[in-house]
Amino acid sequence: MKKIGVSLLTAVLGGAVAVGGYKLFEDKQFNQMTLEEQQKVYYANNPAGEMLSSTGNPDFTQAAAAVSPGVVHIKVTMTARGSQRGGGSSPFDMFEEFFGMPQRRQAQPRQAQASGSGVILTPDGYIVTNNHVVENADKIEVQLTDKRTFEAKVIGRDPNTDLALLKVSATNLPMVRMGDSDNVQIGEWVLAVGYPLSLQSTVTAGIVSAKGRQIGILGESQQMPRGYGNEDQQIINTAIESFIQTDAVINKGNSGGALVNARGELIGINSAIASPTGVYAGYGFAIPINLAKKILDDFKEFGSVKRGFIGVTFTEINEALRTDKGIDDINGLYVQNVVKGGAAESAGIKGGDILTKIEGRPIYSSSDLQERIARLRPGDKVKITYKRDGKEKDVTLTLKAEEESKAKQGEGGSNASATEIFNKLGASFIPATDARKKELGVSSGVVVTQVHKGGVFEYFGVEKGLVITEINGKSVNNVDDVESALAGTRRNIVRIKGVPQRGSTVELNVPIEY
Repeated sequence: MKKIGVSLLTAVLGGAVAVGGYKLFEDKQFNQMTLEEQQKVYYANNPAGEMLSSTGNPDFTQAAAAVSPGVVHIKVTMTARGSQRGGGSSPFDMFEEFFGMPQRRQAQPRQAQASGSGVILTPDGYIVTNNHVVENADKIEVQLTDKRTFEAKVIGRDPNTDLALLKVSATNLPMVRMGDSDNVQIGEWVLAVGYPLSLQSTVTAGIVSAKGRQIGILGESQQMPRGYGNEDQQIINTAIESFIQTDAVINKGNSGGALVNARGELIGINSAIASPTGVYAGYGFAIPINLAKKILDDFKEFGSVKRGFIGVTFTEINEALRTDKGIDDINGLYVQNVVKGGAAESAGIKGGDILTKIEGRPIYSSSDLQERIARLRPGDKVKITYKRDGKEKDVTLTLKAEEESKAKQGEGGSNASATEIFNKLGASFIPATDARKKELGVSSGVVVTQVHKGGVFEYFGVEKGLVITEINGKSVNNVDDVESALAGTRRNIVRIKGVPQRGSTVELNVPIEY
């Protein structure tokens, strides 16, 4: 009996240590994990019943019940300004008022609303949506299925993949388990969950119609000529499209919502429809979650996307190219040019080579290469197979960085909340490292990692790399500190103190209404 009592006590103590250890681990380490790692810890400690298989007779009741609470309605407010004399508002209008100078009669700001969907990824409020849902937002509100409403701030946006990461201040939120989009099969049953056409939470069903689809919708806005005035100059397309195509009904408002398999696992973020009318006409397109994971983790860790590049321009092989170049291959990508000093040049790849495989997987189209590379960061290694003179060769490339396209942020408004002001600044921040603070001789600071086009920071020349030590007289050390300090904004002027380099300081009074 005594022995049993000791064993029982040991078990109880062991359980207590385990629970206590997890709690300590959660408190100290949880926020440093990737979003996928956070989910694994959460579900390991909050096991759910086994979802249905994606095969057999379709019954989506369990999957719909599990997913719907974690898909939110995103409501966006945008502000437009003008002048009754035909001119736009000026950042110097407030100084005209102070010094008695004649003022233009400003028209009242016009507010417009739009809406979309989003997916909760962590219980503490990280939410994924589409970039196009929030790119011009002054104010972002997130509403759950239980009618709770939160104001959201933008952690990061990427127009090249049409992804954005939001954050709300909340705990114990329902969430959607991330799946593996690489394992998705054509013909597999899927559900689309979102808030289409201003309706409440809506679930539709269909099958996966295709994978790796390119529809050119992102490339239209992301194509940039290398120069000016020369029609023959090469067009750079930085967009990454490798959509999952589905015939589940997707309409306006579904953007940013969930595409899940019959087990209730998130496999894609709904983004676009193919329609001559603007409403559902047969096919929708979702961003694969395996691509989204990397982009979202970059936002969370760095505030911007860390994109690695091979350093080549290429074209898909077609009949005209085969005839012109005497190519026998049907599949693969023809290398047109190699960027000097890029990863491909360092590995020995030359113009005229044909890229046939990446990590042993055949390359059938440009999306096969672009999506795989988009999951990696500068410094990561990747194996490429290329063909030259009819012979294949494997090389390992070390991806290099390149200045990525900057996102566009909306203009600011008046009487804004702290979260509104945060979004209007048009910037991303990460905590300054202890080493960086020591180097600059400061005790606090956040680093500006990205300055979005059209935002307040871009307008007034605030540059990436600036270490901001104070906002509105308060020290800042992380994103939450920034938002908290912005609550102290007076007369729509944000007071910023920063250090660009050791021995120098800058003080800025930045108007958010201009």
